[in-house]
Amino acid sequence: MTIVFKLSENLRGKVISYYEDMKKEKTPPYAVFQAQDADVTITFYESGKIMFQGISADIEASIWLEMEKNINGRDISVDGTEKKAVKQEVNKLDVSTIGSDEVGTGDFFGPIVVTATFVSKDNFKFLEELGVRDSKKIDDAKIQEIAPKIMQKIPYYTTILDNETYNQKYSKSNNMNKLKAILHNMALEKIKSQNYSYAKIVVDEFCSKEKYYEYLKGITPLVEHITFMTKAEDKVLSVACASIISRYKFLQKMDELSDLVHIPLPKGAGDNVDEVARVIKEKYGMDTLKKLAKLNFSNTSRI
Repeated sequence: MTIVFKLSENLRGKVISYYEDMKKEKTPPYAVFQAQDADVTITFYESGKIMFQGISADIEASIWLEMEKNINGRDISVDGTEKKAVKQEVNKLDVSTIGSDEVGTGDFFGPIVVTATFVSKDNFKFLEELGVRDSKKIDDAKIQEIAPKIMQKIPYYTTILDNETYNQKYSKSNNMNKLKAILHNMALEKIKSQNYSYAKIVVDEFCSKEKYYEYLKGITPLVEHITFMTKAEDKVLSVACASIISRYKFLQKMDELSDLVHIPLPKGAGDNVDEVARVIKEKYGMDTLKKLAKLNFSNTSRI
């Protein structure tokens, strides 16, 4: 089996680092390196194309195909064809808002990151010119480019639930949505306490309004009068900004965690994630995995 596709620039350094210890002495013409991982030969060319050859080529390539999808929004099939992304713009509320959004809840590796922002109408034009929209629809390079500019101009607060703390808290509550609600309330309260002049507080709806406040029973201070909206990151600029900043912070944390084990940690929770998790467990043990992953995911039982 042979799989070939062009790798995005922001993943090329990760590929070179990942296969450093597997590189062959001889390099084919026009190649940066050639490596051997079990029954798969990996060749990375100067053009940016990467080729996987061997019985398990699809499994090896899936690590990078998944990263392309989750980090860069590229949907590449194993035959190398790529679906073109459809450009979508934020359909904003025409009022100043406080909004919050989270990243990392669907990823086995990495923390949960929640950000709240305040966006006034005065900043609409600035954000539209940057191309602000839901972070899942912006590639990694664009996130790295525009997030710092947003953070310089737009008031925000980010809270990060690291994996060790997440695993401890989840073992007591057995409810991710409850942990998310607590993090959203914390971030929203920090922004709301600054007394900005806003018309609405908007949260991207991940549970019903009733459940949200049930999860927060007994917690003070409690942010109330929230508008819960599905796909709010596509409709409200404050939520879109929160999504981008959260993704930016999440990517930074994922790089830090990857550096700890010298392995690029994939996003999501698919089979490729299982493969990387097995390597980490065998090489470093479960204590290290606890620092990198959410152990309540079914990936844990599979490995």
